[in-house]
Amino acid sequence: MKYRPSHQLGASLIEVLVAILILSFGMLSLVGMLSFSVQLPKLSAYRSAASNLAATHAEKVRANPDAFASNLYTSSLSYDGTFATLSLSDCVYPNCTSASLATMDIAATRQDARIQLPAGGMIMKCGSSACTKTTYADLWVVWQEPTTFATLDANASDNCPTEVTGTYTSPRPRCLYLRFKVQ
Repeated sequence: MKYRPSHQLGASLIEVLVAILILSFGMLSLVGMLSFSVQLPKLSAYRSAASNLAATHAEKVRANPDAFASNLYTSSLSYDGTFATLSLSDCVYPNCTSASLATMDIAATRQDARIQLPAGGMIMKCGSSACTKTTYADLWVVWQEPTTFATLDANASDNCPTEVTGTYTSPRPRCLYLRFKVQ
């Protein structure tokens, strides 16, 4: 019995096509992961900006507790899903009262939310039925994230108020919730 070695000099066309197919599936998964990882820092920046806006507004409320006790800091939802700019209100010394200061603070926070967040807005309520200097305040900062994150959107556990979840479903906005004590 004589042994004859086969003299294959190169890969067959089918072997090359299978190798290209396997390589392309690997490259597709890498491209998907790369596009996802490139946009995650932007989403983190949105959440950070919302956190800063909420903390700043809480400090404005704490600086004017009489206006909070008079129910002047509670505000309706300013998120409407659009990118239109909002008007500001001025409080000029010596004609600035606690009521006009509260109006200016709300307008300034709403404007900052629109500038720093996509379609940003806010809503603030008293933690209990009546606003007093010793009650808690509930503040939500609301914004719209890109719709390319359907998997993140389905698993979101944002604590949005009913004014947001009942009205805006597509695209569903993101919310940052802050509860703070005024004094």
